[in-house]
Amino acid sequence: MQNLPPALPLFDSIIHLEDGNPTVNQFIANITMHRVNDAALIYEHTVDWLLEQRHSENNYKTYRSELTTFLYWSFIEEGVSISDITRRVLLRYTDYCINPPQHLIAYRNVAQFVVDKELEERVPNPHWRPFLGKKKEGIEQPYKITDKALKTKLAILSSFFSYLINEEYTERNPAMMLMKNGRFKSNSQNLVMNEDDEEVRSFTQLQWSYVISTSLKLAKSEPETHERTLFLMSLMYSCYLRISEAAARPGFSPMMGQFRRDTKTSVWGFHIPRSKGGKKRTVAVSSQLLKALQRYRCFLGLSPLPAPNENTPLFIRHRAAGRGRDVGLLNANLGIRQLREQISLVFDLAANAAHKEGFEQDAVEMRQMTPHSIRHTGISHDININNRPLSHVQADAGHDSINTTSQYLHTTRVERHESAAKKPIDHLADTY
Repeated sequence: MQNLPPALPLFDSIIHLEDGNPTVNQFIANITMHRVNDAALIYEHTVDWLLEQRHSENNYKTYRSELTTFLYWSFIEEGVSISDITRRVLLRYTDYCINPPQHLIAYRNVAQFVVDKELEERVPNPHWRPFLGKKKEGIEQPYKITDKALKTKLAILSSFFSYLINEEYTERNPAMMLMKNGRFKSNSQNLVMNEDDEEVRSFTQLQWSYVISTSLKLAKSEPETHERTLFLMSLMYSCYLRISEAAARPGFSPMMGQFRRDTKTSVWGFHIPRSKGGKKRTVAVSSQLLKALQRYRCFLGLSPLPAPNENTPLFIRHRAAGRGRDVGLLNANLGIRQLREQISLVFDLAANAAHKEGFEQDAVEMRQMTPHSIRHTGISHDININNRPLSHVQADAGHDSINTTSQYLHTTRVERHESAAKKPIDHLADTY
């Protein structure tokens, strides 16, 4: 029987993070089924955020340790979802960090994961603990944490919550609120969130054109591999999908039958049965997306449009799975990691093409995008370029509030300044 630490480390070193870990996967699956129903989604978001820190090893190590402790406290100690954490609840976390349980304190620094020679895989180190105490002359000292260290923890959590807000997982940042008030108040200008610091990571028209033209070229040159890629990009952009809505995950496997024709109006929609917070929605399907679906299905040897309740997987594998629950299966959906890899490949090739044609800054910006940027781009383009009504976009995006959708209106200072440049002070006068 595997010997595990009392608190499980959740994130391996950066070179192993995307490989996944069977022990951690099982732990998250159990939490999702029995304690926090969106734990798997939270974990996916956390991995995505940590992957953005891959270029700074020190940052990565610091962030993963803090988030491991925070998620353990949230899932195990509190049994709450991250989206339910308020400023008051987060204060309980700071109290927990000030006085952690004794069995979670170690007095020597060890690796979080080690190689089990019998299993021939990386496993959680049974000697690891989330808190590190000190010894003096060989004697274990009472655990202490400074206010500075607590502020660092909150600063990391504030950045994480900001990321979750950008990913539309939550709408509040309790860590930021704590840092603006009370004992954790900070004077750092970097902690001030204001309109001029806004950043919605979406592609410009030019940048997105490079992404789609790159997808088309790949589909033409390597159809066996990239007809699927082309449809993936088209679907995520047109329906504002989160990557978790397009990928297979525990309890969900996307099917062709999610494309549905309304029998009364004959219009097509893409049904999303399980989204953020367990919500469902049906997204209006454009004529171009319907053509993209027909092209993809014809390539797969299917009828041009799906039959009602058709259970053909949306993104089938090209090769049978070599391990896991789908071992030996070909006709099965791709997971988040595989879809992310396809998207990243397109982004890199599109950025290369933009750079080659003289758009160096665009290429730099394109390399900073994430799969979720496709959702932001689809929403932003529909509002600002296609002039779709906000209420229609809100419904398709699954936003709880029209205020969330409104944030995509004129998302940059340049656009705001351009629209203000010719405003008259007296509409009836020729001059001022």
